[in-house]
Order: sequence, then C-alpha cells, then structure tokens
Amino acid sequence: MRAETDREIASNALARRGKPYPYGYCLEIAQDVVKKLRVRNAGARSPAGRALGAFLKHGGVGTVVWGVLRGRYFQNAIQLGSLYVDVANDSVDPLKPKVEIMPMAESGLEQVRDVAHFAEFANLYWGVQCYANTALPALAPLFPLINVDPSGLVLLASKGAYMGRLLASDGFQKSESWLSTAPEPPPEVVRELRKHCPQDILDANPVATREASVEACRVLRRRTASLDQAWIKRMNATFDRVPEIRLLRKAPAPA
Repeated sequence: MRAETDREIASNALARRGKPYPYGYCLEIAQDVVKKLRVRNAGARSPAGRALGAFLKHGGVGTVVWGVLRGRYFQNAIQLGSLYVDVANDSVDPLKPKVEIMPMAESGLEQVRDVAHFAEFANLYWGVQCYANTALPALAPLFPLINVDPSGLVLLASKGAYMGRLLASDGFQKSESWLSTAPEPPPEVVRELRKHCPQDILDANPVATREASVEACRVLRRRTASLDQAWIKRMNATFDRVPEIRLLRKAPAPA
C-alpha cells in the first residue's frame, strides 16, 4: 500500500523545505494508507486482511497519531491497537526503511505536552524561531505561535486536530502561559503580517499586544459552552486566510 501511495502522490508532490518527496509528507502518506486499509478491509481475502478486519470488527482501533518521535522531530503514524505502524518512516531520512512496525511502548513517540514543547521541536526540526502570537490576538488562543524560518518566511502556527484539542482541553491556559512569557515577534514581523491580512481579520484584531492575546484566552475560558465544532471550523477557516509572508530581511533571534 505504501508503494501504491508513492505512485499516486510522488509525481505531483512539491518539495518541502527544499527537500523532495517523501520529506515532510508523513501526514498525507499515513492518511492515504489508512484510507486504503478501510477500503480493503471491506472485502479482505488475504490472511492479514482478514485478521485486521476481525480486529476492527471486535472493537480494535486504528487511527493516525502524531507527536514528537524519539526527541528529534514531529511524526504522523498509525496506531493499531498496541502497535506503532509508521508507513512514512523515510519522510525525514530517505535512507531509512519506508515502513516500521513495533510495539507502541517501544516506538519513542511522545505526545506534545504544551506550546513550549511544540516550539522546542519546531525550532529543532524546522529551524524556525517561535514567538507569541501578539499580531492577531483573536486567533491566539487556538494558534498561539508565530514562526519565522531562516529564509524569513512568517506563518501562524499551529493548525492541527491534536494541538486544537490540547489547547482547548484546559480552557486555553496552555496558550495563555505561552503568550504571557514567550518572546514577542519583532515589530517588522507584526507589521508585515498585519499589512497583508484581509480587512475583516484586522477588524477583529484592532490592536496587536501581548495583553490582548492573553485576554482573548481568558474570555474564551468563560465561554467554553459555545466552543463547539462550528467555532473550531470558523477559526480554522480564518487561519487559512492569514497569509504566509516573507520578510525582506531575516528577523533576529529572540533574546
């Protein structure tokens, strides 16, 4: 199935961070293989297919999981019961085997604990500088970081189901902690990001201060009953409309 996925994705896959497919495509690869597993499970005839079908039929769970792998980088993989199934094992190092299967307890996959933990590995893996999102305070509870890569690319972070659940789970206290203490982005980062945002996003973010970002977390904490999937969908849609921009000169590292 991984070989089939390669044939379907590789020809149209753009390079990520200057590196060709499969670098950086662990999510797309894992999702495609899960889709293939579900289709084949419906009419499985091989011994392996029948075994997997029986496992799922009797309450077994197969799902895409995400976290920090062996203290080095972010990775998406598949968890089948107690098994770690990495069908994109070569998405960071192309010399590694494409597929790795082992007990989850031995995999070295660690869940992201908070925003600072995410920022630590974003810096290590992607080489980005991570700042508090003070540029767009209304988005800061769910997207509390602004990342600047070595080329000066600026982007809001981080959109993903796991991070969304993690930050909402304690009423955005993890976001508030990061926004209260993390380095603020350089003025040119805030200026250029806001300069390229659609007007309605700016209208919802009339000021760009640390205090406004922290207060946004506190306001949402008092509104937890209304933070349903529709709210998350609206926030994600707004996130998608915030442009990625490139600075004319590289932003300085935080003090």
